[in-house]
This record gives sequence, C-alpha cells and structure tokens, in this order.
Amino acid sequence: MSTPTTVEAGEHTTDELLDRLEAGERIVVSTTFLGDPHEVTLRFDGETYYCDTPTRLHKHTAADEMRQCMVNNGYATDT
Repeated sequence: MSTPTTVEAGEHTTDELLDRLEAGERIVVSTTFLGDPHEVTLRFDGETYYCDTPTRLHKHTAADEMRQCMVNNGYATDT
C-alpha cells in the first residue's frame, strides 16, 4: 500500500480530491475540530468512498455523497 498524500482542509476542490481517490490515492486531510488538530483519511475501494475520522467511519456509495461530505466537513471546496 502506498503512502497517503497529506493535504490541508480546503486546499483542493472536491473534483480534484475525487479524481485522486478514484485513481487509487489515499488522502489524509489535516483539519481542526473544536480547536484541536485532527487527520481524516479519505479513500475509495472501487465501490465505496470512506472518510476515516478520529471518531467514526463515514461510508458513501456515490461520488455525489462523498462530494457533499467533503464540503460539509470543510475537507474540500465545492467546484
């Protein structure tokens, strides 16, 4: 398994991150939650998109669901 790419929250658009996920990259998003730094890992297994947060695992079956999750949580900007 390759080393994940680390990005800052909001540094990329949802389309940029989705393209990278669909190409097989794992992406670690550095973000802040309630004033504390956190890392969220985004990945795609060919069928399901995942957001591994410090407290839970979000699963999305469609790119539009993943796009909305990334925007709602500030991981990416909307295009």
